[in-house]
Amino acid sequence: MPQIRSVPHVLNSEDLQVREIIRVTWWGVLTNISLSLIKFILGFLGHSQALIADAAHSLSDLSTDFAVILGARVWTKPADEDHPYGHRRIETIITLSISLFLLAFALVIGFNALATLHLEEKQQPGLIAFWGALISIVLKELLYHVTLRVGKRVKSSAVIANAWHHRTDALSSLPVAVAVAVAAVNPRWSFLDQLGAFVVALIILHVSLRMLWEAFREMADTGASQKTRQAITSVVLSTEGVRSLHALRTRRVGSGWHVDLHIQVDPQLTVKEGHDISERVKTNLKSQDLDISDVLIHLEPYEE
Repeated sequence: MPQIRSVPHVLNSEDLQVREIIRVTWWGVLTNISLSLIKFILGFLGHSQALIADAAHSLSDLSTDFAVILGARVWTKPADEDHPYGHRRIETIITLSISLFLLAFALVIGFNALATLHLEEKQQPGLIAFWGALISIVLKELLYHVTLRVGKRVKSSAVIANAWHHRTDALSSLPVAVAVAVAAVNPRWSFLDQLGAFVVALIILHVSLRMLWEAFREMADTGASQKTRQAITSVVLSTEGVRSLHALRTRRVGSGWHVDLHIQVDPQLTVKEGHDISERVKTNLKSQDLDISDVLIHLEPYEE
C-alpha cells in the first residue's frame, strides 16, 4: 500500500505579514515587562519618583501591544459575506485607539509637569536611577526602529502607530535621565525634570494628533491626493484599448487604495474584448507603486 504524505502548508504573503507583525510586537511585550521591572527596582533604590512613574508608563504600553497582536489576525482576513470589502477598517480602528491613548498620555504628563513645576524635590535621587532611564532610552529607541521598519514593510498603520508609542516611552525617559543627572550635581535644578516632561508631552501630542488626523481621514473615506489621481489617470489612459476615463473615485482601506472608475472603449468591441481591456487596466494599476489593493471598473462605449 503506497504511503500517503501530507502536503506542507505554504504560507501566503498575508500569513507571512501576520507572523512578522506578531513576532516584532511580542518583542515589544517582553521589552516592556522587563523595563517596567528594571525601572521600578532602580527607581525605588535610587529614590526617584519620576523613574517609578516611568515604569508604570512602560507597563501601560502592553495594552497597545496586545491590541496589535489580536488585531493583526483579524484585519488580514479575506472578505466575507458580512465584510465584502475585507477587514482592513479594524486596523484603522486600532490605529485610532493607539492615537487616543497617546493623546491622553500627553495631556496627563503635560498637566502634571505644569502642576508640579513649583514643587521642590524632597529627596535627592541617586545616580542608580539615571542608569534605569538610560537603559529605557536605548532599548525603546531600538525597538521603535525595528517596529517601524516592519510596519513600513507590511504597510500597516497600526504597527507604525505602535512603533511611535515605543518612541514616546524613550522620550519620556529622557527628562528622567537628565533630571537625575542634574540633580546629582545640584538638587536646586530638579525643576528641569518638569520642564523636560512638558517638552516631551508636546512631542507626543504632535505625533498623536498627526496619527489621529490620518485615521479620521480614512474613516471619512477621504480620497487620494491629486498627484495619486493623476498617476492613476496616466496609467489607465496609457493602457491599450482605453479611449477615455471619467468618474474616478478612490478611498483608503487599511494599507491600500480602493479605486472605482469608468472607462470608455470602442463600441464595436465584443464583451470579451472589453473585459480583456478592463483586466489589463487592473493589472497595470496594481503593478505600479501606488498602494492599490482593489480596482472596480465600469465599461462604457466611447462616443465622440
